[in-house]
Amino acid sequence: MAIIAVAGGTGGIGRAIVEAIVRRGKHNVKVLSRKANDSLADEIGAPIIPVDYSDVDSLTRALEEHEIDTVISSIFTMPVSGIAPEVALIRASQSSKTTRRFIPSNWGVPLDKSHEALTPSVPMKLLALDELKKTDLEYTVFYVGFLLDYYTGPSIKSYMSPLIVVIDMECNIAAIPGSGNTPIAFTHSLDVGKYVDASLDLKKWDASYRIIGDKATWNEFVKLAEIAKGTQFTIVHDSVEDLKKGKVTLLPSTKRYLSSMSVNTLEGQSVFLSTFGLLFEDGTFDLEEKGALNRLLPEIGALKIKQAVEAAVNGV
Repeated sequence: MAIIAVAGGTGGIGRAIVEAIVRRGKHNVKVLSRKANDSLADEIGAPIIPVDYSDVDSLTRALEEHEIDTVISSIFTMPVSGIAPEVALIRASQSSKTTRRFIPSNWGVPLDKSHEALTPSVPMKLLALDELKKTDLEYTVFYVGFLLDYYTGPSIKSYMSPLIVVIDMECNIAAIPGSGNTPIAFTHSLDVGKYVDASLDLKKWDASYRIIGDKATWNEFVKLAEIAKGTQFTIVHDSVEDLKKGKVTLLPSTKRYLSSMSVNTLEGQSVFLSTFGLLFEDGTFDLEEKGALNRLLPEIGALKIKQAVEAAVNGV
């Protein structure tokens, strides 16, 4: 049994990982967070350790005091001031006498320097990988594609914040980037947690692991949603040329969500969504299936797109 620390494990994909580790019970898990929260710790089923991500020495002491073997990061990677939080955590893990393994916060798709200008988080992710290469830590990166959580509705538990991208399930509308014929890997965060938990048993990690819960083009995804809802969706296609200019069709549910926001926020959302659109269309989210962790561990299983949209519609 190893002692695992999940940084950012109070919510989002970090909490899904903590939940999976707690449920199987093979390893002991603790949560690193900026604030203590005893009631949330009781709810999660794992102790919450308050830490200061700007102080490498105090982070090192916390890891050693709690005998942390493996650190899994799901923290927001942008620096608040000075050193990037994840870089500080990596340096502390390297200094810790008890820590030997590290999983950085990616949980998306493979990125390189050609993607740096897309969003501010990309350089931070690359910076973390560069920092890991300088250490003696064993590390691996998880690539999971796009999260299926955003299309299941409340019927299937998720700790992810809502995000309406490409398909507006409520309003029966889709704004498809480009042709919509490029395959995309989808995985639910709760399944990500299960595979990450299983990977902790591996004696030696590969440099990276891919998890593909299901795969479909956006055109195929819309068809499944139409079948599940028994209605035809209104479909528009945003051209690659428009996406490169930061122009994207905002879906009704997105507009409603942002209705109280400023024009700049609406424009920022368009740029954010157009960036995803370009990555969907150029094949970045078309993760290679050969050797994917879900194929190596078929007994775990994963939520499929058809099941997700049916759950969203039928409430089961």
